[in-house]
Amino acid sequence: MNYFLYYIFIFLLGGQGYCTLEMLWRGRTHYSMFFAGGIILMLLFYISAEMKKTPLLKKCLYGAAVITAVEFVFGIIFNIALNMNVWNYENVPLNILGQICLPYSILWFGLCFILFKWVIKDNFILKFQA
Repeated sequence: MNYFLYYIFIFLLGGQGYCTLEMLWRGRTHYSMFFAGGIILMLLFYISAEMKKTPLLKKCLYGAAVITAVEFVFGIIFNIALNMNVWNYENVPLNILGQICLPYSILWFGLCFILFKWVIKDNFILKFQA
């Protein structure tokens, strides 16, 4: 099994998917979101593979936490440290440093539900077997 190609494909798919979601939602994106999306989708696939017997809603909670954590780290790096102002949630209720907020974490939970229920399947890796 070629895990390297598998995770490269997942990374690229996640990067493109995240940028596409941003373009549809905000009308713009930033190159850093490609890397965030790639990391996120790889972690979601890992959660799915390692927690096969975990209830769906619990996986969604973990997934939303992962997405929020990656968004926070990227926000600290690109928005605060590098002052690139990629996004700002200061006007959104229940935010932390304007980088993450509860309303978006709830949206990430919903996205994880869709991904874990219908997109991320256990047999997906079989397509990459040598």
